[in-house]
Amino acid sequence: MPVEGPPPLSTGFRIGLTFVGAVAAIVLCYVIYNGIEARVRAQGDLQRATLDSAVPSVAVIHPKLEARAEEVALPGNVQAFVATPIFARVDGYLKKWYFDIGAHVKAGQLMVEIETPELDRQLDQARADLATAQANYDLSKTTADRYQALLNSDSVARQDVEDRVGDLHAKKAMLDSAGFNMRRLEETQRFQKIYAPFDGVITARNTDIGALIDAGANSAGKELFDIAATSELRVFVNVPQAYSRAATPGSMADLTLAELPGRHFFGKIARTADAIDPGSRTLLTEVDVTNTTGELLPGAFVTVHLKLAAHSTAVVLPVNTLIFRSEGMQVAVVRNGRTVLAPVTIGRDFGTEVEVVAGVDRNDEVIENPSDSLTAGVEVRVAGATK
Repeated sequence: MPVEGPPPLSTGFRIGLTFVGAVAAIVLCYVIYNGIEARVRAQGDLQRATLDSAVPSVAVIHPKLEARAEEVALPGNVQAFVATPIFARVDGYLKKWYFDIGAHVKAGQLMVEIETPELDRQLDQARADLATAQANYDLSKTTADRYQALLNSDSVARQDVEDRVGDLHAKKAMLDSAGFNMRRLEETQRFQKIYAPFDGVITARNTDIGALIDAGANSAGKELFDIAATSELRVFVNVPQAYSRAATPGSMADLTLAELPGRHFFGKIARTADAIDPGSRTLLTEVDVTNTTGELLPGAFVTVHLKLAAHSTAVVLPVNTLIFRSEGMQVAVVRNGRTVLAPVTIGRDFGTEVEVVAGVDRNDEVIENPSDSLTAGVEVRVAGATK
């Protein structure tokens, strides 16, 4: 008996199997494609990451346009606004002095009394000479009047009358001379007492009671006292020619002293010599300072701080942007994604910052902390920018 095989597949079933196989093939192709694409993408990402990591990342800043005022510190010498030595105008012996060093005196206060025995006797003699001249004048006047009356009666000659009148005029001149001499000695005698010429402080005393006093500043003797007005002081400072424009009358100045750290005294520029000293190339400048408290002393050394005009055309950069090489001072600038080494001209030094007067402007991206090996034309990536 013949064996029967499996029943033949229907046409629909065969079509279903074909569809399933096609779908499986498509899915398999999609899986293979995605796997290949993922590997290609990963390789691309890895290559890009590698290339990106090869480009150095830099931090940049923009130069600041800052009009910063600068000051210059110069040595100054303090002097009293008015200071003078006190000399005697008469010869004699010191009778008494009333003020010692450090004493504050007012204008017109009695400072010294001097005994002048020789001057006193000269004045006595001048008064006696005046009395003699007055007596001679009176006698000559009486005689002249008498001769004038006799001339009216033709009792005497005219020549005799003219002689008597001439003698009267001579006696009058002698009387005037004696009077002038006496008044001169009286005025000189007033210098037995010396008064303070202005309000001030006694800075020196060079005499004592009983000392022989010689009149005049040109004598062998020293001055009796030195007096200085200290309520206002003059501070003289030699300003270098480069900063002479800062010494403008009316401008303020700041004074400091080493022995008073942290203290500031303020003054005003009163005047300048208006001429540069050819020897030192400096401008002599006077700063007037009010000293009502007396803390500043004449003759002291001070530091005078003068403000200089600000320059608004320059930019300011941190010192960590500068590159010091044999070609000169440079900064690294990022332009079109690559480095450019720009030579710069430095102005003033502010410590952590410097003034750049040429080479960069405020729109440039300047690299902070550039490496010593940095060269021009290197491709870089800006990590961040600050303004």
